[in-house]
Amino acid sequence: MKVDLVARNLEVSDELRDYITKKLSRIEKHFDKGIPAQVVLSKERGRQTVEITLPLDGMVVRSEEATLDIYASINLAVDKIERQIEKYRARFQRRKREGRAQVRSVVPEGALSPPTAGLPGAEDEPRLVKVKRFDIKPMNVEEAIMQMNLLGHDFFVFTSSETEQVNVLYRRKDGNYGLIESE
Repeated sequence: MKVDLVARNLEVSDELRDYITKKLSRIEKHFDKGIPAQVVLSKERGRQTVEITLPLDGMVVRSEEATLDIYASINLAVDKIERQIEKYRARFQRRKREGRAQVRSVVPEGALSPPTAGLPGAEDEPRLVKVKRFDIKPMNVEEAIMQMNLLGHDFFVFTSSETEQVNVLYRRKDGNYGLIESE
């Protein structure tokens, strides 16, 4: 398994790096070929956080755990990822067989910059601080719900495989889901 390790505000020893690789090898047994993993370790206010992200054939599985001990955080994050994979294993296998076509979303540079940038008094206005780019895959609503839950997000943007339109799925306050369809 190829592990891309990023550390923020803490030193990563060889022992810790080996521990992470060993723990992540438990996940690799669920797949035929090696999969890449991105692991972000950070330390803030005494809490040690571990974020693990696995791109799997057009899907993304993510877990994040924070405890006072980095090893406990790693164990909890890997356990969480493994539970997610086991829960959705049949769907992962089906998607792998189907081999979905990839659609790339391209946002021109500067297209999202605020119109007030550079104007006097603009410092007090809310501003765009992060831009994320990601592939928008054609999928049905059930797959979008699964992906949103795997990521742990409250909303998810996807292209409907039925209508080929961009849709937004979101979690409502009552725990159900809402869908915004474009026309």
